[in-house]
Amino acid sequence: MSVEGGTSASRDCDVAVIGGGPAGATAAALLAGRGLRVALFEKSRHPRFHIGESLLPANLPLFERLGVAAEVRRIGMRKLGAEFVSPSHAHTSRLAFAEAWDKSLPYAYQVRRSEFDEILFRNAARSGALAREGCRVRALDFEGGRALLGVEGEDGGIERWRARFVVDASGRDTFLGNRFRTKRRNRRHNSAALYAHFRNVQRRPGDFAGDITVFWFAHGWFWSIPLADGVTSVGAVVWPAYMKSRAKPLNEFFADTVALCPGLAARLAGAERATEVEATGNYSYACERTYGPGYILVGDAYTFIDPVFSSGVMLAMNSAFLGADAVETCLRRPAEGARALARFDRQVRRGPREFSWFIYRVTRPAMRELFMGPRNVLRMKEALLSLLAGDVLGKSPIQASLLAFKGLYYLMSLAHLPATVRTWRRQRASMREADAANAGA
Repeated sequence: MSVEGGTSASRDCDVAVIGGGPAGATAAALLAGRGLRVALFEKSRHPRFHIGESLLPANLPLFERLGVAAEVRRIGMRKLGAEFVSPSHAHTSRLAFAEAWDKSLPYAYQVRRSEFDEILFRNAARSGALAREGCRVRALDFEGGRALLGVEGEDGGIERWRARFVVDASGRDTFLGNRFRTKRRNRRHNSAALYAHFRNVQRRPGDFAGDITVFWFAHGWFWSIPLADGVTSVGAVVWPAYMKSRAKPLNEFFADTVALCPGLAARLAGAERATEVEATGNYSYACERTYGPGYILVGDAYTFIDPVFSSGVMLAMNSAFLGADAVETCLRRPAEGARALARFDRQVRRGPREFSWFIYRVTRPAMRELFMGPRNVLRMKEALLSLLAGDVLGKSPIQASLLAFKGLYYLMSLAHLPATVRTWRRQRASMREADAANAGA
């Protein structure tokens, strides 16, 4: 579809933001609050269902800066840490944010994303952005230093917009990544997810009731995320080969998958499924570029990695803060724009890179042993908890301790060499299947 195919006169703005999730709504609120004319386009209408309900302590300062902390606290369930359950261990392991290197952020929240995302979207409108719902960007061209957008409304009509800058916050739609063909499947880690919401799931007692639980099992791992209204989000992240083995309806396949994890099955024994099971494939990817002439990519529009450490919303919002600074510089001090975009690129890549090393290895036997029996030698446990809290952007001096943790991981991998090799081979075989499936698509 060509932008020239629009049926109305073009409208102007300084910044067009594609996507009204956490990254897009955050960027729109910040830029509008700084006096720029911002148009925010969201294809759906809020509230809408979304997974990714578990937040990190590093989100809390961002909520304060946006002015939404009280609203998020009202809908959130306090999360003090994370519980890990392994089929190879008789005990469970609980890691508390209060024991991280930085003790000032001892908790986070679990949130129903339909409510949370709407809070951020309405905040963008209050901040001065023109926040449009039910509007899908169908076309985008760059011409004469401007972006020309074709935006389709719910009635099928097309509006033409001109913007000085574009923020792609389109999430897994990866609007510009697909347009410029820069999106690449993560060749080091590929997975699929299936998930649903449940009522009456058994929870941990007392103050720990809001903690996320991660269950390892033979084909990957499960999450169990308790929400404030009594519902629990339950999902499995599995290797593509396992998902490909499905030969029955998704609801039944998910029930069979839960049965493979006795610890989770016990907590779901008296539960009732509240939503249909949904599935998502090709879970991990990245775009080669984070910016270009007149545009940046933030949040999942740039990259998405396995959600095992609940980093998605924090990384998305953080990239929006970084991106807002870069966009404002480009528009108001053009001579400094190239440096600002290069700085944005370095910073926005850092968070996913820090998490990825752990994510690539989270199902390996040595990593499981370290999480199930953490030690604070050389402050390794504190550094690990800082990572899990989202403190990965240089605020705490954790790098030396994380390096020691990685060294210990490699030593333990040697100590568990047969199991390590089996897991590695299985992962590689699954990746080859995914490569073959993509090649045939």
